[in-house]
Amino acid sequence: MIKNAALDYWMATVEGRLGPLTAVAENFTTLTGVPVDLAGALFERAQLGGFHPPARVSAGGSCRLLATADGWAAVNLARPDDHAALPALRALLGAPRAGLRTAARRTSAAEVVRCAQMLGMAAAALGSERGDRAPVRAERHGQPGSRGLAGLKVVDLSALWAGPLCARLLGLAGARVVKVESTTRPDGARFGHPEFYRRLHDGHGSMVLDFASGALGGVLADADVVVEASRPRALRRLGVHAEEFLAARPGRVWASITGYGRDDDRIAFGDDAAVAGGLIGRDRHGDPVFLGDALADPVTGLYAARAVARSRERGGGELLCVSMAACAAAQTKARAATC
Repeated sequence: MIKNAALDYWMATVEGRLGPLTAVAENFTTLTGVPVDLAGALFERAQLGGFHPPARVSAGGSCRLLATADGWAAVNLARPDDHAALPALRALLGAPRAGLRTAARRTSAAEVVRCAQMLGMAAAALGSERGDRAPVRAERHGQPGSRGLAGLKVVDLSALWAGPLCARLLGLAGARVVKVESTTRPDGARFGHPEFYRRLHDGHGSMVLDFASGALGGVLADADVVVEASRPRALRRLGVHAEEFLAARPGRVWASITGYGRDDDRIAFGDDAAVAGGLIGRDRHGDPVFLGDALADPVTGLYAARAVARSRERGGGELLCVSMAACAAAQTKARAATC
């Protein structure tokens, strides 16, 4: 368990805001016997990267909180293609020669988000996903089987943070984790801090496959649990169907992590998903600032791991639909209920 002054400092930035997440971590421990280092799970990346608590630019530097004509929106420039699309975004907002912040002030938050998403960017209006979607929805597609996690084979098809954190926790609970990456699309976290990547994947097996070759089906044939963070249609194009995987053998579990649910094709990363769920801080003027470091990512990873453990206690056979924005919103709903 990691304890030091830097992590204590980061934890102080979210003090009192994550009561539901604390309960999730405690429940995971009850189910598996594995203690959860909440400070480490939430802020290892910030500590290793030397990040400072964010304001209206995220701790990692890719996401911006923009004041709009009627509220606030987050636009995440997480990939080179997002930066290349900035001139097009400004043009769509009717201000091709203005900066993005100036362009955003001239229109509504919904329009900023619509235009950004049209260009394939991750974007969200503040608090837009504080609806009735549960953080995790369980759908039964297979028969129940044995219980527990010890000795199970977990295939981790996910990348970046939320899915790998889920797999890490399942590995600590006794599962055998195998990380599978595409030859054409390696995990983007490999290009970040190497020690952060190592901690997420320490002790896990590793495979690199040409997904288009059809080899993925063979890897999943003897898996008990799958963790993935892809759009459902992307895996279906490869001939991989969660429902068929679950129906093929009793007790299996499929954890599907998406930005807004399996029925919604919008992409999301940790900072913009947190904004969508209203999981933000406030400055001295009452204006929103980012909270933590891509906070929806580790929050979602913990929810997903707990969901897998709970499903296995029920005997499995379930597709677990985990929404990053809804996991973030669960923290803010609980806080509002006590105000």
